[in-house]
Amino acid sequence: MNRQIEIRQAYGDALIKLGEQNPRVVVIDADVGSSAKSGGFDAKFPERHYNVGISEVDMNAMAAGMASCGLIPFTNTFSVFMLLRGGDPVNSLICYDRLNVKLAGTFCGLSDSFDGASHHSTSDLALLRALPNLTVLCPCDAVETEKAVFAAAALEGPVYLRLSRAAAPAIFEREYPFRIGKSVRLRQGSQLSIIATGTIVHQALAAAELLEAEGISARVVDMHTVKPLDAEEVLSCACETGAIVTVEEHSIYGGLGGAVAEVLAADTPIPMEFVGLTQYAESGDYPALLAKYGLDAGGIAAKARAVLAHKSG
Repeated sequence: MNRQIEIRQAYGDALIKLGEQNPRVVVIDADVGSSAKSGGFDAKFPERHYNVGISEVDMNAMAAGMASCGLIPFTNTFSVFMLLRGGDPVNSLICYDRLNVKLAGTFCGLSDSFDGASHHSTSDLALLRALPNLTVLCPCDAVETEKAVFAAAALEGPVYLRLSRAAAPAIFEREYPFRIGKSVRLRQGSQLSIIATGTIVHQALAAAELLEAEGISARVVDMHTVKPLDAEEVLSCACETGAIVTVEEHSIYGGLGGAVAEVLAADTPIPMEFVGLTQYAESGDYPALLAKYGLDAGGIAAKARAVLAHKSG
């Protein structure tokens, strides 16, 4: 897990590969082509690339029209703006009519580190998970990002891709069989389960190593599909380990943690802790922000110890 690859670059490269294989794929940018790396599509397929400027509503409305004509549009903007600025057509057209649009929200979580609270995206999972008909994918590394792009294109219907700006360690090999709605158990463990989504998965793995040094056995699950959630794996974790910590670069309200808690409340209530945000975050160096808000390996390990205390109590 030493090789670091930018998630946004992996996404841009995957778009070009997809475009080579599928002439129905078109790309629409809200003036973020260079930032989101979606602009590389323009160099290869200029007739299938559109830059609408800073107009997220128009971008998503255009995508709805294109999808209704049989195309597969990928719209691109910072994840914080995908719904907060471009949300009306996402709700009233794309999701309501189950249109085949792929929404690529880049710079998720705190990864747009120095632009601060206005650009941090910490509520998008909660907002988008609530929309009917929408699939929500949150890949953890470059390999999973490419596979998520191809899986999204193959799935008929609206998909949200939550993509980080940051580089992330390679977790998966190229032959990894990605399946929408089917999580991946990355590490076995018997005393608690750490269920994580997005690039912060590598912090969950590092936390499990810290815990192992203390004699604590932690399972780690990559929940790359936040909706539909892999409820079967959640319940397996609950029954086999008896305690769960959820980890997300997002508010603890309404995102992955909320989705996991809904499954547990309906079937197998067990001790649970949430790693995530409860406030707006400031500008700063990305690793420093993760550490300050308890989203690094040390913060995750602390929550694991807390959940074990609840479990034994």
